[in-house]
Order: sequence, then structure tokens, then C-alpha cells
Amino acid sequence: MAAETSVRTDAKTSVRNKVIITCAVTGAIHTPSMSPHLPVTPQEIAQAAIGAAEAGAAIVHLHARNPVTGQPDQRPEAFTPFLQVIKQASDCVVNITTGGSPTMLVQERVGPAQHFAPEVASLNMGSMNFGLYPMLNRFKEFKHDWEKPYLEGSRDRIFRNTFADIEFILKTCADNGTRFEIECYDIGHLYTLAHFVDRGLVKAPFFVQSVFGLLGGIGPHPEDVAHMKRTADRLFGADYRWSVLGAGRNQLPIAAMAAAMGGNVRVGLEDSLWIKAGQLAESNAQQVRAARQIIEGLGLEIATPDEARAILALKGADKVNF
Repeated sequence: MAAETSVRTDAKTSVRNKVIITCAVTGAIHTPSMSPHLPVTPQEIAQAAIGAAEAGAAIVHLHARNPVTGQPDQRPEAFTPFLQVIKQASDCVVNITTGGSPTMLVQERVGPAQHFAPEVASLNMGSMNFGLYPMLNRFKEFKHDWEKPYLEGSRDRIFRNTFADIEFILKTCADNGTRFEIECYDIGHLYTLAHFVDRGLVKAPFFVQSVFGLLGGIGPHPEDVAHMKRTADRLFGADYRWSVLGAGRNQLPIAAMAAAMGGNVRVGLEDSLWIKAGQLAESNAQQVRAARQIIEGLGLEIATPDEARAILALKGADKVNF
């Protein structure tokens, strides 16, 4: 009996030590004129997610867009076409955004997660300045009327995630069995998470996604990465699973740092359009393969979707509403 217990414990430890790759395939940050490879239509989003999963992503993080203009679209019916295709073609974990776009109200943002009851939904842990306007220094010509004002508007826009907003999302999805990718853009967001944990509104294990290098949040310096992990370790101990995303050119360097520190990684065209300096990524799968190469180069293994489900204590793909 003792030997059997030891084998089970070793197997559980082995799975937990595997690295979960999340791929955020389109997001609401970049606009269609910035890259011809940014998925916009439901078909493109589905193909991007399936390709990322085939390349090694255990989780795909999904937004929807207007298929003509590429504008962020948070209506549940905008998600339906690609959710069904992805589920039929892949066993990857589907993560639906509740962040939507900084221009949306929280009631609009939570709609798809409430409707589809995914295994995972994203959840931002604080209001913040969310500066996209410096992209106007690089990108000058736009195909759609909404793109330039959307970017310029971030100069005077707050991405609202108040305590009431966070509580609203948590309570709205409470009966879904959905767990959260808890997005923390700064140290204070970890303390906000601790507040909701203390109130019993978030249950362990917490999947903490630390975001580095986005204007308005914590920077991408190695000391910033280490400080974020130290703080999370102190607040949550063994009750959380740590993942990181680096914005723009920080994507792969931050991934490498996190993997070496025992963390998980997120990549994808939501977070960066690039594969290296001056070269646009041709697909989300290309970024997943690059992250996988780093992880495996460190002698680590990537988690399969079912291993990610075990690590994060997810409810399973058979219990979603799509």
C-alpha cells in the first residue's frame, strides 16, 4: 500500500511539473491593419486555435471579432461558430475572455462565459491605464475607420475592473463550475485576488497569469518577474499555479524566465504580433512552437490538455455549454 501511494504521489508531482502553454489567438489589443496574420473571422480564429493546440498549447484563450471590420465583438453569438469547430477538432482547454475590450461594460464582457460555461474564463484583477496609443508610432495606415481612434483613445481610457465588477463576474459564473485565468498586471492585483480568496469567492488552485510589459502595468525587467512570483508565493503558497505573458517583444524572453522558474507560459498574437525583432509571426502556432522549443530546451515537458485539466482542477470538456 505504501508503495502504491508513493507511485500515485510521484505521478501527481510529475504532472504538476509539466509546463502549460496557453495561446491567446487574437485578443482585443491589436487591430487588423497591423498584421495580415491576425485571425479575424470565425474560420480564422478556429484554425488558429486548432493549429496552436496541435503545436503544443494545452489551453486556447479566445476573443471574438466582427468578421468584416475586425472590431472586438463580445456577443455570445459571435463565439458560437468557432467554439463548436474547435471542440470537434481538438481536446484543448477552451478559455473564454471576460476582459473583452476596455471599451465594453462588464455586463457585456461576462456574457459569453456566462452563456457557454467554459472550463476556464479570464478575469482581470484591477482597473488600470491600458496604453495602446504608442502603437501609432509604428503603424500609420489603417483599413478600418475604428482602428486609429481605438488606439488613440487609450491615452485617456481606464480599463475598468472595480471590486464590484470582479465580484459581479465571479458571482455570475459561480454556478458554471468555471475556473479563472486570473490576470494580474501589477503587484496590487495579487492583493486584490487575496481579498477575494479571503471572502471565499475564489477557490484553489488559482491560475495566476502575470502580465508584463504592457503600458500601465508592471514592467518586463527580470526583477519585476521575480518580484511578482515572490509576492504570489508569499500570498498563496501551494494554492496557486503561476503563468506569465510578456507583451510585444517581451513575449519569449519572459516565457524563458518563467519556465526556468517553474512557471507556465502564455503566447499568441493577442500578446505579440512578432516572432523576432522586425519579423511578424505568421501564425499563433509558430509562437507556440518557439515557446515549446524554449521549454524543452530547459529539459522540461509541456502539459497535454488533460494534464492541464488535472493541474488546474478543471471540470472537463464534457461539462461546457458548447
